[in-house]
Amino acid sequence: MTHTHISLAPGVLRDRSGVASFAAGIRGEVLRPGDEAYDEARRIWNGMIDRRPALIARCTGTADVIACVNFARAEGLPLAVRGGGHNVAGSAVCDDGLVIDFSGMKRIEVDPERRSARAEPGLLWGDFDSATQAFGLATTGGIVTHTGIAGLTLGGGIGWLMRRHGLTCDNLAAADVVTADGGSCRASERENTDLLWGLRGGGGNFGIVTGFEYRLHPVGPQVLAGVVLHAAERAPEVLRIYRDYIATAPDDLTTIVNLRKAPPASYLPSDLHGRPVVVIAVCYAGSLDDGERVLAPLRRFGEPLIDLIRATPYTSHQGMFDASVPHGLHYYWKADYLGPLDDAKIDALIGHAWQAPSPMSYTILFHLGGAIRRIDGSATAFEDRNAEHALNINAVWSDPQTTEGHVAWARTFWEAMHPLSTGGVYVNFLGAEGQERVRAAYGPDKYLRLMALKRKYDPTNLFRLNQNIPPVPERP
Repeated sequence: MTHTHISLAPGVLRDRSGVASFAAGIRGEVLRPGDEAYDEARRIWNGMIDRRPALIARCTGTADVIACVNFARAEGLPLAVRGGGHNVAGSAVCDDGLVIDFSGMKRIEVDPERRSARAEPGLLWGDFDSATQAFGLATTGGIVTHTGIAGLTLGGGIGWLMRRHGLTCDNLAAADVVTADGGSCRASERENTDLLWGLRGGGGNFGIVTGFEYRLHPVGPQVLAGVVLHAAERAPEVLRIYRDYIATAPDDLTTIVNLRKAPPASYLPSDLHGRPVVVIAVCYAGSLDDGERVLAPLRRFGEPLIDLIRATPYTSHQGMFDASVPHGLHYYWKADYLGPLDDAKIDALIGHAWQAPSPMSYTILFHLGGAIRRIDGSATAFEDRNAEHALNINAVWSDPQTTEGHVAWARTFWEAMHPLSTGGVYVNFLGAEGQERVRAAYGPDKYLRLMALKRKYDPTNLFRLNQNIPPVPERP
């Protein structure tokens, strides 16, 4: 099956009488090139992405979304969906098409009795956490507060609570969805269960979610969390000790290793800024006393440059990495899943991590397992629950004239790590890398099941500006 891409110059689209009718028929604002707010509305987190949509519809509710889907389908327009706009591939915005912009839809309702929350797709994790923590509740969310809830949930959702409470998608209880035919439905564990299965890790391929319902868990309000920094020259010893430590870590503990030059963060002494370091970041989701006992061996080994692990509000810990990944910088990612950190992986990491040409670049390792692994692998679209780590190589820079060198570092690093990987990859870490990598994110069996689901809910592939699952096999 082929799908025609109709490229419409903004001037041509503006003259169509159907555009005026469309704009008048939705409650939200419709922006076009030349409008005062247009340039700001088309900017997203990754400054590498510079696309010019024909229309940006700032939706206010489900009726607006339905109108957008019907208009895009009738006009043959590319259709992009912007939640938080944080996806590194830039799928939240398109050239010469229609962008559904959820930035005005940020309502959240928390039900502390049922330990649940219903949230709109424009909500960011910082706002979500503030609302749920008012009741001492939380669910697994992103590790950057200005990430949107929608894309992270639909792709899986790894975060500080994942080893205790599972991925974000594992805590998605229900979703309200606008489908490609302009209809709407609810996906839950009692209705349209196949669609809920696909939404739990399959991305935005099957519909546009206008409401997410999450299960919440008692968390905080304080957790034992923070970072320990070691000098990069001690990385061989530190990473091997870390490997042995996490082998018996309880589910309440999530750890993330970050290999980089120390950022100019306010929580770090100025004499550490710019120094190559191994950062071990932790969050213990259980009691503070238990956390002190569990973390004691991690804090004792070696000679850390600084130990900043302490009782801290969960909401503060969630924002710890925010300053390192601001909007507007240029970001290029390469990623894979890894098994346990054997010596070959450690040597490859050490050999490349600090060769980055930018002091803002970093390499991050998420320790998985725990509750993620205990869930049946066939229960959700998310794949590779047996992986030990998610590796994300992040090239970060500001000068577009230097792009080639930064991208080359990330690719060379990934080429050294990929033969040591499981072969799988976390779909939310993918850039524009082609269909083979999308298949790698789901594995052959699950990919076929997702294709069948796509044929049912989006047979013409209207929702294709994503890590796309086609409704039929691609032509060779």
